Amino acid sequence: MSLWDEPELVNLSKNGDSKAYRQLVERNMKQAYNLAYRYVGNHDDAQDVAQDAFVRAYRSLKYFRGDAGFSTWLYRIVTNVALNRVKQLQRITKHESPITETTEMLMGHEPTVMRGFDTSAHIERALHELPTLQRAVVILRHLNGLSTKQVSNILRCSEGTVKTHLHRGIKKLQLKLKFLEEEQV
Repeated sequence: MSLWDEPELVNLSKNGDSKAYRQLVERNMKQAYNLAYRYVGNHDDAQDVAQDAFVRAYRSLKYFRGDAGFSTWLYRIVTNVALNRVKQLQRITKHESPITETTEMLMGHEPTVMRGFDTSAHIERALHELPTLQRAVVILRHLNGLSTKQVSNILRCSEGTVKTHLHRGIKKLQLKLKFLEEEQV
């Protein structure tokens, strides 16, 4: 484990220090993989997306200005690569892959919607029915725990736009889950 902080590792990496970049990868791999997995829904594609994102980040490191942290910049790259992969998979399979581990996202919003049925599968299905930008905002904000400002930086839109898409996405999820719960009864 290195004692270097992130900005120092970035500067060393920009100057060709492969060990420093390897440390950046090690520090951010789990988060990059988890974010990719939430978009693509399977282990192999998530690994490919994360690896591709790190390669792209390395190639573009000279353009990294440091306005945001390296991890925020990397999240933007992972998000873009993952969204491209989802589009590619949709063209191939004609349907979207499931997103897993999403149950916690709505717990604070409407717990009654969650009773009486397999919440994880229904949330996955409902989340995939959201428009792409709403889904991205919900995943980044609620599932990855990023701030509104970080999400706006990653998606390159205003904080107000993030809040609007988050609100609309949550409302659509709640309505869809309420409808699915009523169907189960």
